[in-house]
Amino acid sequence: MPDELSHPTSDEMDLGAIFAALADPLRRQVVMTLAADPDVVRDCSSFDLPVTKATRTHHFRVLREAGLIHQVDQGNSRTNRLRAAELRRRFPALVDLLLTEARSRKA
Repeated sequence: MPDELSHPTSDEMDLGAIFAALADPLRRQVVMTLAADPDVVRDCSSFDLPVTKATRTHHFRVLREAGLIHQVDQGNSRTNRLRAAELRRRFPALVDLLLTEARSRKA
């Protein structure tokens, strides 16, 4: 059962929802940024997304509800981290693909 911010458990992660979330280039950019350094936790505002605040909120909600990111409320903002360990347990090849793509973009 998802928690109060609608984070699905590892067993609830759905590959279709993950692919749908990754289909959007801005959401994929967020995931690639987090995958490039999976130990880093970043604020929503630290991502350079050329969209309104409402659209940014929507994109982060889609990523969170698909199970790609974990968010924590920090005052009036939220922090984000890639759910690499959980994703690796559920979809091992997907995490390797994300990490490989993130490294190639970083180079």
